[in-house]
Amino acid sequence: MLKFIDTILASFRPCFNRVATFHWFVVIIIGMMMRSDHLGVTSIMRDLGLPVRRYETLIHFFRSSAWSLESLRRTWLQVVKRVAPLSYVKGKVVLIGDGMKQSKEAERMPGVKKRHQDSENSSKAAYIFGHLFGAVGVLMGTPKKWFCLPLVMNLQDGVKTIFGWDDASPERQASHVVQMIDQGFAAANTFKQALLLLDRYFLTTPALKRLNQCNQSGDAHMHIVTQAKSNVVAYERPVRKKGRGRPRKKGDRVKLYDLFQTRASEFQATTVIMYGKEETVQYLCLDLLWGQGLYQELRFVLVKHNGRLAILVSTDRTLAATDIIQLYGHRFKIECTFREMKQAIGSFGYRFWSKSMPKLQRYLKKGESHPLEHVKDKENIRLTIKAIEGFVMCNCIAMGLLQIIAVRYSHRVPRLFFRYLRTPSKAIVSEATVMAYLRRSIFFMFARNPHLPLTQIIQEKRHSSDFDDDWLAS
Repeated sequence: MLKFIDTILASFRPCFNRVATFHWFVVIIIGMMMRSDHLGVTSIMRDLGLPVRRYETLIHFFRSSAWSLESLRRTWLQVVKRVAPLSYVKGKVVLIGDGMKQSKEAERMPGVKKRHQDSENSSKAAYIFGHLFGAVGVLMGTPKKWFCLPLVMNLQDGVKTIFGWDDASPERQASHVVQMIDQGFAAANTFKQALLLLDRYFLTTPALKRLNQCNQSGDAHMHIVTQAKSNVVAYERPVRKKGRGRPRKKGDRVKLYDLFQTRASEFQATTVIMYGKEETVQYLCLDLLWGQGLYQELRFVLVKHNGRLAILVSTDRTLAATDIIQLYGHRFKIECTFREMKQAIGSFGYRFWSKSMPKLQRYLKKGESHPLEHVKDKENIRLTIKAIEGFVMCNCIAMGLLQIIAVRYSHRVPRLFFRYLRTPSKAIVSEATVMAYLRRSIFFMFARNPHLPLTQIIQEKRHSSDFDDDWLAS
């Protein structure tokens, strides 16, 4: 297991301009995979037993100019493509995308703004101050247990002004929905053919327009599978009429939710695998035009399941209705990943802020100029955003490694099942169980594998007592 981790981390060496910076990256990833609490970088210091003076160096890593987020993301995509047991549907890899809101109360942290919580969970406040992340993962594992392995997460709201200072990143100024399509297509460029599963919030005309633009711009091709709202309206194909005049763009209007009643006799019954179980569902498949002013032909699948009604949508009209139903059943896996990233490894426990950042104004009036427009020291704020996104990206890599280890080693290391669970895993353990195993065993692994570069890096950081210039190298 340790040799496997060492091989994976060695793949990231070209991403760093300096050897010392790469060594700190290795320390951070290992620390995130085994730490016992969520108190930011401090927990990595404690659980790896690092000297106190290493703290400043560890903090400086995230703002370092010796590495870039983009190279880290590209390398991680290549690693996942090479080592992860990915799920394919008709030759297309299955991606999953969604947004995630994280509460943050810091007054000088970039990207913090007032947000509405759409969750039906009664424990969550209706409004919070915090960050909005856009995340894309890939479906990975075996039929016994599927994971959504996180590929990339970045801030997608509250930072448009910052990225618009020099117009260097116009794609970061688009809406959250459009950025999600761009993010999914960036991952699809690695896999060439992809299906992106999205929540019903992302079925919009701008999203479909950006998807069509991306598909026409390169060799990669991506389709989306999502859910429509209950009030969705589509159109039949227009009937061509003889005579003069512009051809019609759309046909008769169809309110899809009404079809559950008016065309109930046309529904077909079938058995599909949903949430790991065989379920009997009824469905009706239709190809209709959708999108005000766009009128793109989409495949709609009306589904009845245990008294619940849903309208699924796919831009790929070659997919069978049963494939669309089963695919959308996997979308919830990204919610499981968010839960593990929050509760198991503390992916959002960052505390990066900048004195150059204007103090958060909680009651900024509509139309009033934003304080960011008058900032002079812009570079420090950009570095703070890099630190936040870099911290989350390192956690994505750590979480992905835990998931891959769970799939590859659950049947080879019986001790992975040492952790008491009221409902134990039958075949593949969870990410939290792998973390608990690493916390208990990793120093024994180091002792048994002293020749590995990974072991030498960790031991050098733990036991070096002379004052060096690592903080400069990082």
